[in-house]
Amino acid sequence: MRKLYLAIIFVFIFSTTNAQEFSAGVTVVASRVNNTVNRNTFNTLQTALNNFINNRKWTTDVFDPSEKIVCNFLLNVESTDQPNVYKAFLNIQAARPIFNTSYQSPIINFKDDNVEFKYIEFQQLEYNENRIAGNDPLISNLTAVFAYYINIILALDYNSFSLHGGDAYFLRAQNIVNNAPQGSAIVGWKAFDGLRNRYWLMENALNPRYKMIHDIYYNYYRLALDQMYQDEAKARIEMLNVVNLIEKFNTESPNTMINAFFLQGKANEIIKIFSKASPPDKARVREVMAKYDITNASRYNDELK
Repeated sequence: MRKLYLAIIFVFIFSTTNAQEFSAGVTVVASRVNNTVNRNTFNTLQTALNNFINNRKWTTDVFDPSEKIVCNFLLNVESTDQPNVYKAFLNIQAARPIFNTSYQSPIINFKDDNVEFKYIEFQQLEYNENRIAGNDPLISNLTAVFAYYINIILALDYNSFSLHGGDAYFLRAQNIVNNAPQGSAIVGWKAFDGLRNRYWLMENALNPRYKMIHDIYYNYYRLALDQMYQDEAKARIEMLNVVNLIEKFNTESPNTMINAFFLQGKANEIIKIFSKASPPDKARVREVMAKYDITNASRYNDELK
């Protein structure tokens, strides 16, 4: 379990309190909403979403304040032709502390372009794992999306401390996908909604064919980054092993969503770690990462010469 590994890693003493898991910040931006809508609506929504995440107990584990997962959500809202119904994109960022440092390594840096929901000021945000669709799909869709990403963050955070430690939270996210609100305006939960959506992320995470990605997450954080303070040379070897796994994974399973999902936010770290590497290791990393992290290909080629 995550708490066991954190206790070993950070030598923290367990608290007996039932502390929540997140130190989350939610920002709602409504600059694209027409002026006929009361702007206080979005301040109220922002407060409600912050409370929804930070005041709810999402696991059965105890988290000390220093162990809380740091994450940020930016909900950028625009009007639709229906009253009190909004389209939005959601930026999700979460980080994981690296052993014996103040550094927080990104574990999620993702943008979901397909969030549509209904909200009336002071409307209570409800979420029930046993009845995710609720009474009104458009009202329920907002909390379903947020709960989905909360469970994804938990799954990846736990996975980074113990191999397959986050499986229970992937299954919870899968339950949300399987029972998500449905409607003509609600997208992102189905296979036919596109190739990079909530459905495909969960399909990839739980598909036995892609089980290597779990090794990549664990090795990247626990075996490489967490070892940088104690033995930088050994940690660099472990990170090179991760790069080789990334190549193997993409050779066997090309064009998966979960590969792109993993690589977002990793370029800075990988480049910094290999900036001191030998020329052959730099060349190897440059070759692999420029091929599979195409967005940052020029950076790998320029900065790992």
